[in-house]
Order: sequence, then C-alpha cells, then structure tokens
Amino acid sequence: MKIISVKIKKPAEVNFILAQSHFIKTVEDVYETLVEAVPGIQFGLSFCESSGPRKIRTSGTDEEMIKLATKNAKAVGCGHSLFIFLKNAFPINVLNRIKNISEVITIFCATANSTEVIVAQTKQGRGILGVVDGGSPTGVENEKGEKERKEFLRKIGYKL
Repeated sequence: MKIISVKIKKPAEVNFILAQSHFIKTVEDVYETLVEAVPGIQFGLSFCESSGPRKIRTSGTDEEMIKLATKNAKAVGCGHSLFIFLKNAFPINVLNRIKNISEVITIFCATANSTEVIVAQTKQGRGILGVVDGGSPTGVENEKGEKERKEFLRKIGYKL
C-alpha cells in the first residue's frame, strides 16, 4: 500500500465539501438538495463511481464549479468520493441537508481552507483516509480574539 497526499486546487474564496457516498443516484439527489437549500446557488459537483463503468459523474449550476469539482475528483481518484464546490453559498447553508441524503456516508470536510486529501492506494484502487484542513493552531484565543470572533459572526449575519 502507498499513502499519498493530494492537494485540492481551488480559488481561496471558494468553499468545498468532500464526502463519501455510495450510489450513482447521489448526483441527482445532491443537485436537488442544493438548489432547494439556497435559491440561486452556484455549485458544481462530481461523484466518482466505484464499480461498473467507474465514471466521474457531474452536475451543477455553474460551469466553472463543475470543472473545478471534476479536476479535483480526477486528481484524488477515489471511488465513491463526492466533491461539491460552492460559489455563492457556505457549507453551513447546506451541510445538514447533505448529511440527510440517504446515500451520503460521511463528510470529510467542509471548508474554504487550503486542503490536502490523504489517500491510500492499493492494487484494487484508492480510498480516502482523511484530510488536512488548513493549518495547525498557533495559540489559544484571548478576550480580544473572542470579541473579534463574536463581532465577525454578527457582521456576516450568523448571530444576532
């Protein structure tokens, strides 16, 4: 077995969700879930089939995001992996709905951070072991940092 790291390539402002799912119906179900969750959402998704023709199945509302999802799905190359790239929405807007899709098994990450996917490669194929999402902590939040965090959440409308 070989363990490799695959860097997700995307613009810094783009959020993405990496999940594992188990059925080609995922593509249609995720599409429907996303358009119902956020009116006017712009996204692209790619799902890597694990059996049969083993194609990368794609969908979305934004061609740039579909291409981004497909490019990263090809690079990671793991069966049953699901890539969702969001342009004008945050993972927090859609994550619980995605978790409730019956084919979705797990969410590896939902982030705008720089991300690396840790992949195991065997004779059979590739599988995701986990992710490195962003950087390591640099310290513990102080009172000033707490105040700034709370102000930021209110500024962007996530707290009253």
